[in-house]
Amino acid sequence: MTGPHSQDERDTLTVEIVFALVTAGLLAAVLYVAVASPALFGDLGRAQETAWKGAAFVVATIGFAVRLVRALWLFSRQRR
Repeated sequence: MTGPHSQDERDTLTVEIVFALVTAGLLAAVLYVAVASPALFGDLGRAQETAWKGAAFVVATIGFAVRLVRALWLFSRQRR
């Protein structure tokens, strides 16, 4: 299939992309808060706080990317 042809197919593709982006964003937010919680809610030194927030950013970014790719890959696989 070279791409969506009908309006229904284009609408379905749009909904899937938005769904993948929203769920990936929510997952990234949850992961960030979970990993950065010692820095956000604890009484740490500046260096430790920066390290926790940096680690949280990395984990959240990886989680976002994995969720987005997985959701779109599964959708493209179902279309075949």
